[in-house]
Amino acid sequence: MKATAARTAAARLADQCKAYVSAGSNIEPAKHLRMACAALADAYGPLTTSSVYRNPAVGFDGDDFLNMVIGFDTCATPQSINDFLQQVHDRAGRPRNSAGFVSRAIDLDLLLYGEQIIETDELSVPREDINRYGFVLGPLAEIAPDLHHPANGHTMAELWDAFDRDRHPLTKLRISPL
Repeated sequence: MKATAARTAAARLADQCKAYVSAGSNIEPAKHLRMACAALADAYGPLTTSSVYRNPAVGFDGDDFLNMVIGFDTCATPQSINDFLQQVHDRAGRPRNSAGFVSRAIDLDLLLYGEQIIETDELSVPREDINRYGFVLGPLAEIAPDLHHPANGHTMAELWDAFDRDRHPLTKLRISPL
């Protein structure tokens, strides 16, 4: 009986991969980031969280955003994670048809799912935001510097070292997301 349970647990661990989610908010941001972290921890277990960073709104005039990246081990499918992130958006009162760059109670995006490259109508992983925005890449490089980008092979630390940080200035804050 013990050997079977050990094999089952080992099989579950073998099926697990690391998922990374970006989280940002500029409407009651500390409250909404904490809510998102609590929801992710309830759904997926222990989290690895970056520091929280303040940065100016990008693409529109608005209040500054607080951003971070959250990692967790999971057996859930990428689509089920994406569906869960939409549920968290709903809990925060984010309208479903808010397209483009606008203020947001919470914005959660699946950045990476193991080493997989996924392109569907609903999901693009790895997310292009990794290479495009400092408020995504900086926190990701903080918690996973040696992680290789599945599409280009560079580590997050290498990508961050080469990133034009003047374009997207970040201020590290002393607040806990949990």
